[in-house]
This record gives sequence, C-alpha cells and structure tokens, in this order.
Amino acid sequence: MDPAWIALALSLKVAGWATLLNLVLGVAAGFALARWRFPGRELLDAVLTLPMVLPPTVLGYYLLVLIGKRGWLGAWLHDSFGINLIFTWQGAVIAATIVAFPLVLKSARAAFEGVDPQLERAARVLGLPDWALFFRVTLPMAWRGILAGLLLAFARALGEFGATLMVAGSIPGRTQTLSVAVYEAVQAGQDSTANTLVLITSLTCIAVLLAAGRLAPARPLA
Repeated sequence: MDPAWIALALSLKVAGWATLLNLVLGVAAGFALARWRFPGRELLDAVLTLPMVLPPTVLGYYLLVLIGKRGWLGAWLHDSFGINLIFTWQGAVIAATIVAFPLVLKSARAAFEGVDPQLERAARVLGLPDWALFFRVTLPMAWRGILAGLLLAFARALGEFGATLMVAGSIPGRTQTLSVAVYEAVQAGQDSTANTLVLITSLTCIAVLLAAGRLAPARPLA
C-alpha cells in the first residue's frame, strides 16, 4: 500500500479513537461544569482548557513526564503490566485526545448551559429519574452543540502534529500520521510526496466539513 494511504488510515484511526474518548470525557466534564456549583469551578475549567493554548512542545513534554517510562504513570504501567505508550499509536491517541479535549468540553458546556431549566424541572415533576432526565431531555436538546464540538475535535485530532511527534515519534506504518508524514517529506526535500500528502489532508478535512453540514439538520425558518 502507498505510504500516503497508510498515513491517512493511521490518522483516521487515531482521530477516531480520540473522538470516541472525548465523547465520553468531554461530554461528562462539560455536563459537570455546566450543572455543578463548587469552589474553583472556573479554575478547573481553565486548567482543562490549557491544551488549547499551550505550545504543542510543552504539552508533549507534560505527556512524556506523565506516560514516559520514567513518568509516574508510565513507569507504573511498564513495571506492572509491561505496557509502553511511548512510540506507539496508542500514545498518539492519548496526545490527540488531550489536544482536542477542550473543543468538546467548551462546546458541551455551552450546549448544556443552553438547555431550558424549566423543561428539566417539568420532567422531574413528572417523575423522571436523573439518568432518564439526562438521556431523554437534556442530551437531546444539547446534541447540536456536542456534535459540533466532536466534529471540530475530530478535525483537530486528524491534524495534530507537535505533541504526537514528541510522544509517538515518526515510525512509518506505525506512528507516522499525515501531519508528521508531511513534515518528514518536507525535511527530506520530497516535494512531490509532500504535495500528495497535503492534498490528501485537505480533501479529508473538506470531507469532514461536508459531513458536518449533512449531519446537522437545517434550522427551521422563522
């Protein structure tokens, strides 16, 4: 198989897993920040949003400190289970998940805060338990914002470069995603390969945007 298509398949795999993880983590964190009131809530929100503004190299360094063989979590995983996350596609998933997480968090929080609380109170009066209230009232009303955040997160994970390069490296067929492959091709002076990779990346991103337009139903005219 052509290396460009291998890199595309790996990028889609990494972005897909990162988006699935953020569907759970980002939506849960967004709901908690939208509904719970506790001291330091906005500080926690700022900390969780840091990956959006931190330089990729700084984020990559934090990940190395955390999941590297000498990191406190990485050392425990390696010594206890023989698991190594550095220079693996799983490490690339972790990097992409953390980088894209704030996009889901912010979108989900805004979507949940936009749900009419009177409708939730009415559902409680009708006897709906909390779990049913969430899945039958809150989530269906907030799904537009959550979907928008997930699509943005997928696109961001697809193009992740800096933290991925530091954590997963550039091993062709194993950890070399599209963005890393473009960098390697430019560094090697392989202009034709770089042009092909850039074209594939651009077309893939356009396809994601078109899918977003199709998935989001049109708003009714006033």
